[in-house]
Amino acid sequence: MPEPSEHFAFLLSRRSVPARQLREPGPDDRTIARLLELAVRVPDHGALAPWRFLLIRGAAREALGALLVARRRELEPEAAPAELEKDRCRFLRAPVVIAVIARIARGHRIPKQEQLLSAGLAAYNLLLGAHALGFAGQWLTGWPAYDGEIARRLGLGPEERIVAFVHLGSADGASPDRPRPDPRALLSEWQP
Repeated sequence: MPEPSEHFAFLLSRRSVPARQLREPGPDDRTIARLLELAVRVPDHGALAPWRFLLIRGAAREALGALLVARRRELEPEAAPAELEKDRCRFLRAPVVIAVIARIARGHRIPKQEQLLSAGLAAYNLLLGAHALGFAGQWLTGWPAYDGEIARRLGLGPEERIVAFVHLGSADGASPDRPRPDPRALLSEWQP
């Protein structure tokens, strides 16, 4: 078993790899199942399982791109061709995309915020698991995550919302880490 310091070093090595740098191979069905096992092992006050997952791969990525282009044209009839092309290709870069969907139980004793945070942690665990299995990934949202019509076309219910589109694949080259804040500057200690 690795030393605790090795585990910590591994966790510190996790970074997002831009979706435009993700290539085949992506996770296969068995690996996706393993990633989902990890995704659901997050804090979940009340054991609500306030999340679900939507797998987008293969030709479905192209169909989703076409849907985005059509929706953008509805919203912005004068949209620039470059914006339409960006939407068409938005899900074509990574071989696998998993949409993490928060399922909010309204009126429940567990606050909506805690349910939403649990769904966010599920998305993060997908990224962390992918890193552990040698894949790379990026958590993206963008306008499609917040558009009600796109949500409806993806089969979301009225109490569901997209938290993340987790793009997964193999890194096409090295991805440098971004500058990180000094955590000590973010810590204060409360004194009564």
